[in-house]
Amino acid sequence: MTRIEQTRAGSLDLARLEADVIATRPGSSLASIAMPDYLEHQAGVPRVGAISAEAVVRDYEAAAKEIEAMGAELISAAQKCEAMTAQVHNAMAYMRDTAAAYREEAKQIFKRIEDCALLTEDVRKACETAKRRLESNITSSGLRAEETSSP
Repeated sequence: MTRIEQTRAGSLDLARLEADVIATRPGSSLASIAMPDYLEHQAGVPRVGAISAEAVVRDYEAAAKEIEAMGAELISAAQKCEAMTAQVHNAMAYMRDTAAAYREEAKQIFKRIEDCALLTEDVRKACETAKRRLESNITSSGLRAEETSSP
């Protein structure tokens, strides 16, 4: 005789039924998840209905807890993103500071080069002026020397 036929023929073994329900859920037990506080059995519900209702609500409660856990993981991921965003902002600030320092260095080098060019130009002009004076002195001295040496 099958179990269904036994149940129809005699009294229902609720303990055995509960054990069968537990056996159909590998790796878990009905007692592993407590009945949520927001539910209570109605008066007069047969034990079979109560056990079935508890099994279903526990499955739903387990799913709800997993959903909440996913929410916690999402919050954790968001916090990691916020931390990464802060690091990106810090890196960008460092890059802006570095670029500004390069520009400042470029200004200093630019000014030094132009100062050197101006100094070189001044030296060149001074040398040309000195050369002209020297040539002028030599020329005028040379003429005087020629004038004095002629009979």
